[in-house]
Amino acid sequence: MRDLATEFEAERGRLLAVAHRMLGSRSEAEDAVQETWLRYAGALADPAARAEIRELSAWLTTACGRICLDVLRSARVRREAYPGQWLPEPVVSQLGAGPPTDGYAPDPAERAVRTDQVGTALLVVLERLTPEQRVALVLHDVFAVPFARVAEVLGTTDVAARQLAARARRAVAAPDVPRHTADPAEQRRVLEAFVAATDSGELDQLLKVLAPDVVFAGDSGGHFPTARQPVLGAEAVGRFALGLFGQAGRYAGRVLARPVLVDGVLGLQMEAVHGDGRPIRLVTAFAVDQGRVTAIYNQLNPEKLADLPPLGDDDRWPPRW
Repeated sequence: MRDLATEFEAERGRLLAVAHRMLGSRSEAEDAVQETWLRYAGALADPAARAEIRELSAWLTTACGRICLDVLRSARVRREAYPGQWLPEPVVSQLGAGPPTDGYAPDPAERAVRTDQVGTALLVVLERLTPEQRVALVLHDVFAVPFARVAEVLGTTDVAARQLAARARRAVAAPDVPRHTADPAEQRRVLEAFVAATDSGELDQLLKVLAPDVVFAGDSGGHFPTARQPVLGAEAVGRFALGLFGQAGRYAGRVLARPVLVDGVLGLQMEAVHGDGRPIRLVTAFAVDQGRVTAIYNQLNPEKLADLPPLGDDDRWPPRW
């Protein structure tokens, strides 16, 4: 069993990346990887059975993919009853940690644009897909899993798996999907301008930073007031953002903020006190394209932020870059 555990741990990071992209939930991804381990240990504890497995990585990917497919099919029912907007659980890391890379397809020609492989924007768009489309796209386009293996996960043919991935690509590239093409340097320039504009309270300055078709989505899980539908358009989003982030400057010393990576893309982690006295934590992710913010994703559901590292007294608003 020690040998089995060692082999599995070498694959855990890649499996977690696969499961998180497919499920959009860190906790569900961890559960899926743990279930993969249980199936692995049960099926391969027999040395003879283990010897029949020529590609352990492929076997584990197939097992994990099937588990995720089952989760996606049941999650769709749960999310239809979710209070308000649903956003994925953010994976928050400190600046300098870099985007997640374990297990991603190495050749840019074999996957979607690199900047689209990370970030909340992609995870939100993936929610549009059927479970089968999502599994096909993530496994093949993001992790370079051959279609023969994808078909095995889905219980279908190679041709059908290719068709599912093609439909998913068209959905992801639809005109109304927020674009995110900015490199880290551009992300920082745009977010610095966004923070300065919201801190000043000047709508005209903020509109210069927002794309005309920008979208704002907030997920509180029913715990805090937030828009129950996406806010659309630069002026509407600008006014909403001023009401939200502009309050930070008015409560100097009581709002903590730190630039962080949210699913590998520059964002903000904040802490404050709600009007009713409850502590509130926020993680805000951005999508940036051609020097403007195309989407803002505000996660304030405490059930999805339980594992956040606390902010310190030096993390004051406005955040220091």
